[in-house]
Amino acid sequence: MDVTRLPHQSWMDLGEIISKAKHVANAPIDPDHATKMYNIFLAKGAAATTAIEGNTLTEEDVLKQVEGGLKLPDSQEYLQKETQNIIDACNGFVEDLRHSNPADCEVTVDFIRSLNLKALEGLDLEDGVVPGEIRRHSVVVAGYRGAPNEDCYYLLERMCEVVEEMLCSDNDEQSKFMKAIFAALFSHVYIALIHPFGDGNGRTSRLLEVYILLRAGFPMPTCQLLSNHYNKTRTEYYRKLDAISKKGELMEFNSYALQGFVDGLREQVEQIQLEQVRVTWVNYVHAEFADKTTEAAKRQRNLALAISRSNELRRIQDVLAADLEMGRTYAQLAVKTLTRDINVLVDMELIRRTPRKRVRPNIEKITSFLPWKNDVDDEA
Repeated sequence: MDVTRLPHQSWMDLGEIISKAKHVANAPIDPDHATKMYNIFLAKGAAATTAIEGNTLTEEDVLKQVEGGLKLPDSQEYLQKETQNIIDACNGFVEDLRHSNPADCEVTVDFIRSLNLKALEGLDLEDGVVPGEIRRHSVVVAGYRGAPNEDCYYLLERMCEVVEEMLCSDNDEQSKFMKAIFAALFSHVYIALIHPFGDGNGRTSRLLEVYILLRAGFPMPTCQLLSNHYNKTRTEYYRKLDAISKKGELMEFNSYALQGFVDGLREQVEQIQLEQVRVTWVNYVHAEFADKTTEAAKRQRNLALAISRSNELRRIQDVLAADLEMGRTYAQLAVKTLTRDINVLVDMELIRRTPRKRVRPNIEKITSFLPWKNDVDDEA
């Protein structure tokens, strides 16, 4: 893997990846949202890495599974088992790294075999496929012939040595993150090339990719982004892997993977920023009512908070329908009380109201104080 041949855009992507990963790691968000974000991206990663192999569960299905609410008919239980294996493996990485001695976290052939075992555990497999065991037969996948079965252990051993050299060669955090990314991509590709197992090679390679990034200090939600990228661009993913076997180098795959990693991180950072704005806005609403202690003021504050749960324009009836407590409160009061409370919030500049009687929070009240920047069109 000659990284000196990477184009300048890939090096820019690499720097942005490291910067944004640190941003995600250090951005304070409330515990409930942090758990939700963890679950969402764990579900995305598990859905993606199994979808590449043909699993038809959606991200929404797998999110329900992560949260313990997915029920499938017996005929589809195997789909849930495939994704559950990935979910359990990723959660296990967190627990192992949190409590293990660093010396016990090395990438070894036995560790890679354990990943394959976790990926295939409890699944119906073809004859001759033993989870966690290196294959004893030749394989051809989409016209590509894997390494001779008698060489697989040696090749995996050499790959692990190279990965560990990359991961342990620098104490500088910036270099450590950079080399971890290259090590993750390197190991992913080489498992695909060696194809050491009878089944589950793709899932094993992507699990190892997650583990290497997590071990290096990347926050868990960011470690799922590469699998999600490969699934979204599945045709290109296979094309890049095929090109490696023909050209004998990883430059194009690295550039492709880094670009997808950046795109995923930009989305994550945007979600975090939106959540931080929401929390700041909620605090602002509470501050505006801090010296108002009447029952009417408390009711108006709660109405402002109910409206603030979405930044979209909504009918007030829809706001009350979505917030059962507020709906019950106003159902016991005269209609004019609701109208008066809305007028108070408009006068306080906490909400905006359209002529069609739709409302939304006046978030611009706080976002207008962000540092000024010139909004130049991308095409200008």
